[in-house]
Amino acid sequence: MQNNFPLSPKQQNLPNQRWLIYPEQPEITKQLAKTLEISPLIAQTLINRDISTIEQAQEFLDPESIKLPLPIEEFPDLDISLNLLQTTISQEQKIAICGDYDADGMTSTALLLRALKYLGAKVDYAIPSRMQEGYGINQRIVKEFHQEGVSLIITVDNGIAAYEPIARARELGVNVIITDHHDIPPKLPPAHAILNPKLISETSPYRGVAGVGVAYILAVSLAQRLGKHQGLIKPLLELFTLGTIADLAPLTGVNRRLVKRGLQYLPHSQLAGVQALIQVSGVQAKEEGRRKKEEGRGKEEEGTCQEGRGKKEEGRGYPPLPPFERGEEEGTQTPKNFQQSVDSGVLNPKSKDNQKSLKPDDIGFRLGPRINAVGRIADPQIVIELLTTDDMGIALERAMQCEEINQQRQQLCEEIEQEAIAWCESSQINLREERVLVVVQPGWHHGVIGIVASRLVERYGVPVFIGTYEEEGEEIIRGSARGIPEFDVFEALQFCDELLGKYGGHRAAGGFSFSAENLDKFRSRLSEFAHQCLEIKHLKPLVSIDAEAEIQELNFDLYRQIDLLHPCGIENKDPVFWSRNVRISEQRIVGKGHIKLTLIKGEIIQAIAWRWGDYFPLPSVVDIAYKMRENTWNGQSNIELELLGVRLPMEISRNSQTSPQNFPQKAEFYYSSRPYTCSLYQIGDVKELRIRNSRGEVLAIQQGQKIGLLGKTRNNAKQVDVSDARFFNLIKAAMSALKL
Repeated sequence: MQNNFPLSPKQQNLPNQRWLIYPEQPEITKQLAKTLEISPLIAQTLINRDISTIEQAQEFLDPESIKLPLPIEEFPDLDISLNLLQTTISQEQKIAICGDYDADGMTSTALLLRALKYLGAKVDYAIPSRMQEGYGINQRIVKEFHQEGVSLIITVDNGIAAYEPIARARELGVNVIITDHHDIPPKLPPAHAILNPKLISETSPYRGVAGVGVAYILAVSLAQRLGKHQGLIKPLLELFTLGTIADLAPLTGVNRRLVKRGLQYLPHSQLAGVQALIQVSGVQAKEEGRRKKEEGRGKEEEGTCQEGRGKKEEGRGYPPLPPFERGEEEGTQTPKNFQQSVDSGVLNPKSKDNQKSLKPDDIGFRLGPRINAVGRIADPQIVIELLTTDDMGIALERAMQCEEINQQRQQLCEEIEQEAIAWCESSQINLREERVLVVVQPGWHHGVIGIVASRLVERYGVPVFIGTYEEEGEEIIRGSARGIPEFDVFEALQFCDELLGKYGGHRAAGGFSFSAENLDKFRSRLSEFAHQCLEIKHLKPLVSIDAEAEIQELNFDLYRQIDLLHPCGIENKDPVFWSRNVRISEQRIVGKGHIKLTLIKGEIIQAIAWRWGDYFPLPSVVDIAYKMRENTWNGQSNIELELLGVRLPMEISRNSQTSPQNFPQKAEFYYSSRPYTCSLYQIGDVKELRIRNSRGEVLAIQQGQKIGLLGKTRNNAKQVDVSDARFFNLIKAAMSALKL
């Protein structure tokens, strides 16, 4: 039988990608660039992040200017939680934390351990076994806590779906506070208090906090209430930053504000474990781009405000440290509220320490993996000890253990990835028909197959469900899933509900288990679901691009302006630019299958393409999509590009118009960080615009009409008023994508 699997990279000259370039909005771009004194490329990037007004941009670029609401006003059960904790501590009763084995869960556990011990609590912790028990608090842990005389259990990064264990704790007379950030189940556990951002307003700046964010809010609020704030906030904020970035939480709202601060603290961390981890991983802090930019302006602009926003903001910066954070000899003033508690940890902008900062990538690709590796294949206690010890010797020992375990994790991932690729490319699967890839093999490590799933998505551009057998009997399959923008992993698992044992997740990722005898049915059901939401054109890795740039524009001034957008990460991605007709003058393989390139188009610039060895050599002239990076070697810094996409040169100019007689016209675009496709049809004498979302719902609007149709088919569609802002702005984005 002929192999219908898509061509492997070794059979292709170029990555099999689809490029989605945000539509240009020149008028708004010009206004933002002029008012904020930023590059049009940065202005266009802001617009792509749904930041299109001067006020929105100023708040985004200066998150310190936003006054946060008090958490006690946002989280209904926070006051109950604080009362429970205050009573338990004052009565010297035992508190136990039930954590989780991922980076979010481990940093949450360490954060609360540090805080509660500092505040005088008798506290211990437990984390379930990843291999034997799986995620979340369970009956065994509840029983052991009760036998140890625990009066109050606090879950971190878990518990919201643990109805039975929480109910059992209540039966045993143990108080329970759930702190979690996962999706809300139909039936809430009977805890005394539940802190979960999914239970608060969708517009709240706290809505996107991860488990470590909820733990941070609880700890800081308790410290403020007890009047024991001195010296506590900075180390907690460092742990918040580690956990938030490593958990891929959105870097918006309160996360953006606090992570921006935490990244400044980390290079001169007060925590022995963080110092040791930075030392072992070889991370180096970089000067903040904003400060570099200010210093580079010269004396002619001396005295102007930060970020060039006009003299009315002159002198604004991070508020100075209040006396109680400058040293114990200067008093122990108590902050009046959560806002002041948080602000008291802000670095003095005049301090030399404030000139160095880590980037989210330093955590996401260097520190985070070393923490996560332990939770995946070893004992989480190593990380808890690393992040709670004040002994530098112990910290270095634990950091070295993390390093060794991470190397083992890398080796496991490499082996499993190669085995998975070999299976895929020798199989008879036709992804154009299946539209989803299900790979199950014996002997793989449960803890790392999720990483391999992500790599297979990058390689083949389809949703991937990867699993292995739990026991030698091969009766139960346990696995992980990773999706693509148009495919909702959790909805797919729900679609297979009757075939599964345990499962959970969200839009982009999930975990599951099922009886091995259901494997074929599981594969068939997933394919059925995929056909409902995926078209053939979606079956390629997606490269989302912000704007076109000339190579001459890629200088340190632009790079420093990109720093204004930091911290970048989930829901605030690093800007991705593209350039056309770039000549590759030199290319070679470096490291483990990476390509190092010298590019020329008016200027010469270096580039790196990670894990692209299979595409070597690339054609001599290409269009490229990339991120900008600073590369420092032997004390010299240069701008280089990190290639994300490459294609043969396109002859169509960026300002070309599609012929109005050529129907249907089609385009892909993003709106509010969600992918859409749009088409313009000619129906008789009338044009009809159709906009389709990733769920298969279509908004159809005919020219000159105020009422449109919304639904999966015309038969079940409902009428909607397209002048409503949510539809009107979506339609404008679609028309822009179609160049109308």
